[in-house]
Amino acid sequence: MLLNEVLQAFADIKSGAIVDCTLGYGGHSSAILEQNQNVNLIACDQDEEAIKFSSERLKKFGQRAQIFKSKFSEILGKVEQGQIRGILADIGVSSLQLDKNERGFGLKSENLDMRMDAQAKFSAYDVVNSYSAKELERIFEDYGELPSPAKFAAKIVEARQNGEIKSAQRLAQIIGLKGVNGRSVSAATLAFQAIRIEVNNELGELQNLLQSIEDSQIDECVAVIISFHSLEDRIVKNTFKRWAASCICPQGAMRCECGNDHAIGKILTKKAVCPSAAEIRRNSRSSCAKMRVFEIR
Repeated sequence: MLLNEVLQAFADIKSGAIVDCTLGYGGHSSAILEQNQNVNLIACDQDEEAIKFSSERLKKFGQRAQIFKSKFSEILGKVEQGQIRGILADIGVSSLQLDKNERGFGLKSENLDMRMDAQAKFSAYDVVNSYSAKELERIFEDYGELPSPAKFAAKIVEARQNGEIKSAQRLAQIIGLKGVNGRSVSAATLAFQAIRIEVNNELGELQNLLQSIEDSQIDECVAVIISFHSLEDRIVKNTFKRWAASCICPQGAMRCECGNDHAIGKILTKKAVCPSAAEIRRNSRSSCAKMRVFEIR
């Protein structure tokens, strides 16, 4: 996603290391190593299948590529921070996960899983079969932005009375495949998004990553975050805005008393960077992507 834009953001990095917090298929990582030939790469993923695939893909770069099995919110605590000059996080589900029926992310899957880390104990099956109507309503409203979330929660609770819901395919049929509010996106798609975010604590992971960057010893670094959901983008936007604020005195203060020196850098993207029409034609999944870039000084 947004590969050319990511490479442009890192184009001036001539030494040190770039951290790819979301390795996936290794597309970004491979291109970064090709472009930034004097830079090393540190990458991580929760998914062992992704790590196996990308380890083979990046083998030609030898010791320039170092890969960890880790949540992206924890990677900065596992590595030497002094040489980090770039951080990339492409938030969301990788194509590797979406395209595999057994991973249970797709509407037609025979499984009901949605774990990014296949070894995690908590899955979509647990959410769908054990959450109360009130809990389902909460995630549908907060994470799926579904209209009438209580209605869809009630559908699941009612369906459970006839037995456990064991497949994503059945869940999609229960929720409904028609578009909502005149949109082409179906209620099931929005509900699946909400369940996936809940299973993987995606918003919490993003917040933890941003906090780990703020708490780190990293400087002279470009941070690139790509998000696919309005809630994620809002978190990134507001965090970058806070990082760029020199004065942190309360609004309405008569004069500055904080020292006016709290900015840790500057925002490099005045507004979110979105994929080109050509990229969206090539890959429809990129249509929701939004990239924001911050320079840490």
